[in-house]
Amino acid sequence: MNIVVLAGGISTERDVSLISGKKIYTALKEKGQNVVLLDVFMGYNGDITDIFGSDRDWAADIEDIKAQNPDISAVKAMRKGNVKGYFGENVLDICSQADIVFMALHGEDGENGKVQATFDLMGIKYTGTDYISAAISMNKSISKEIFIQNGISTPSGVILKNENDMSESVPYPKVVKVANGGSSVGVYIVNNDDEYKAAVKDAFTYDNTVLVEEYVKGREFSIGVIEGRALPIIEIVPKVGFYDYKNKYQPGSTVDICPAELSENKTSEMQKAAENVYKALRMKTYARIDFLMRESDSKIYCLEANTLPGMTPVSLLPQEAAAEGVGFPELCMNIIDISLKKYN
Repeated sequence: MNIVVLAGGISTERDVSLISGKKIYTALKEKGQNVVLLDVFMGYNGDITDIFGSDRDWAADIEDIKAQNPDISAVKAMRKGNVKGYFGENVLDICSQADIVFMALHGEDGENGKVQATFDLMGIKYTGTDYISAAISMNKSISKEIFIQNGISTPSGVILKNENDMSESVPYPKVVKVANGGSSVGVYIVNNDDEYKAAVKDAFTYDNTVLVEEYVKGREFSIGVIEGRALPIIEIVPKVGFYDYKNKYQPGSTVDICPAELSENKTSEMQKAAENVYKALRMKTYARIDFLMRESDSKIYCLEANTLPGMTPVSLLPQEAAAEGVGFPELCMNIIDISLKKYN
């Protein structure tokens, strides 16, 4: 097959996306596919005639993830020509030539349904869920409402529309997080008024909607779901602090335990909850659902759902698939095969 792996972009998860794209690109090449890796924002200004027959190494210039998320204004300044549009030069034309686009985008514009909707209008096939479930899953305030409507336990909280809207009554410690973020960018655990005010102000630099939630002290887990079926549970244990951007992507910062050490009943309960989230958010193909289990009584809480899970060397979904004996190249091909069912 001729496959475009689409990565990069201009979200705070740009660097993560590029590494996901690089790993997917390498895996698909290993499986004998004709693959082009594109930065959706930077594009490609060369000849696109027979581009899938090129022997170019499209991943050669991609560097490892830094400890801090990228400066997006600096990224935008790197693009030549028109910088107003999201899609870089030739991106849509090349994607139109592909049998399918493997979505390796992370963050707002890649996961909020806009790219998926564009591809639907252009007749371009792509991996992952559709634009509707992508949009509702990306917005944590909307997905939280859906969790509550479907009886899915989630931390209580309130929505802030501006940084002066500070009248909520969530007790300390509490969590401040952007509604449309990812990779824990714009997430803060605060213990007093000064920390809270600073966190809210900083969060509004990323998004125009901010959530304030109760802090649930306990163990953190994640569960991949493929075609509605939960994979083995993975527990994430950061060596220092919480599971923030640095701990997620710097090797050696966390200990991942898969399968998680849980009772048979608790394992079944959490996997069933993940499948219910997948169904409630109308997801298709695959996803990853994140949970906390409260230390005091082992009650589980759903934090969020990810429609395009990370596929980096330290990402969770590939580890869960490996626990079932599915290697990374096979996982990538499985995602493509399942995604193509959307179009039958």
